[in-house]
Amino acid sequence: MEILILAVVIALVAVGAISGLVVSSRKKKQLPPTAPSSTPTITAPPAEPQVGEDAAPTKDEPRRTIEEVALPDAEAATDSPVAIEDPVVEAPAAPALDVPEPTAGRLVRLRARLARSQNSLGKGLLTLLSREHLDEDTWEEIEETLLIADVGVAPTQELVDRLRERVKVLGTRTPADLRALLKEELVALLGTDFDRAVKTESGVDTPAVVMVVGVNGTGKTTTTGKLARVLVADGRSVVLGAADTFRAAAADQLQTWGDRVGARTVRGPEGGDPAAISYDAVKEGIAEGADVVLIDTAGRLHTKTGLMDELGKVKRVVEKHGPLDEVLLVLDATTGQNGLTQARVFAEVVDITGIVLTKLDGTAKGGIVIAVQRELGVPVKLIGLGEGPDDLAPFEPEAFVDALIGD
Repeated sequence: MEILILAVVIALVAVGAISGLVVSSRKKKQLPPTAPSSTPTITAPPAEPQVGEDAAPTKDEPRRTIEEVALPDAEAATDSPVAIEDPVVEAPAAPALDVPEPTAGRLVRLRARLARSQNSLGKGLLTLLSREHLDEDTWEEIEETLLIADVGVAPTQELVDRLRERVKVLGTRTPADLRALLKEELVALLGTDFDRAVKTESGVDTPAVVMVVGVNGTGKTTTTGKLARVLVADGRSVVLGAADTFRAAAADQLQTWGDRVGARTVRGPEGGDPAAISYDAVKEGIAEGADVVLIDTAGRLHTKTGLMDELGKVKRVVEKHGPLDEVLLVLDATTGQNGLTQARVFAEVVDITGIVLTKLDGTAKGGIVIAVQRELGVPVKLIGLGEGPDDLAPFEPEAFVDALIGD
């Protein structure tokens, strides 16, 4: 009996010991490890909104009826609602258009630009003619002066012969007499019977069409833009056709000129068909009711055949709308005889009706005006006397000679 009681006691002690170990093990697993140098931070999860049964009870507040709501006094109310405008960013103002100088008297205003030509041609001739004895050496100097000024061989010989004859008849020569004599002979050599007006009026209901041709580098595109300013100054509306598609940035350059005076520019892709662009330009000019369409053509001189084909195609396409009223050839006055060679090539492939001489302010060779007219049999209609936007002037023989020989 004692043995049985002892066995039960031992069993109970063993069970208690095992239970203690299990409980101790579980408690150790539930406790997180702690660092000896820091205190653990426990972040509580965000509180969830109280909804349903967990929602807080609403507070009973007294409610007002519509009669109890106070209305504003009549004096405080405004007579009419005041609109509050939203802040609006104003669009940038359109750039102001240029106002070109009037063409009347423009050559007279640009008279000082011919100073370099005066020294060689006009004043040089006056100095020689003022000598007391006009011997053969003096006449040879006069002839040389004219040739250096690019007057040309035939016109030079003609002018020298006329001066010899008239000086012999004149006898006593005062500076005023010599100036009047030289002016008269130079004006006669330039010709006063040419029609120098740029044709800007069409005989039909379509705009006048002016095609500008010439070698690149002569100022052809710039001249087209300046001509647009001349026409705008005279009250004409203009559409520009950028048909020089083979020179980089030619269309951009022309459009810049047009934008400054409000003239629209019709253009196409670089390397595109010049005839197609010319056709579109005339079409747009008709649609807008413009007075003049200016077409800037490509200035390549690789082969005469290619030039003939290209300009001929432009001419044929343009004439589907109406007649081509003017073909202006742009020449660089500083190129001298090379310019005459270019003029001959263009004259063979297209019917030139007028000449534009550029860079006449930077040369002592004003006689090129006489030479090119004699070579082509067509008049100089415009001259460029500088890089300014209004430095393109209608050519007036008497004003030109006055500028050459001075006062």
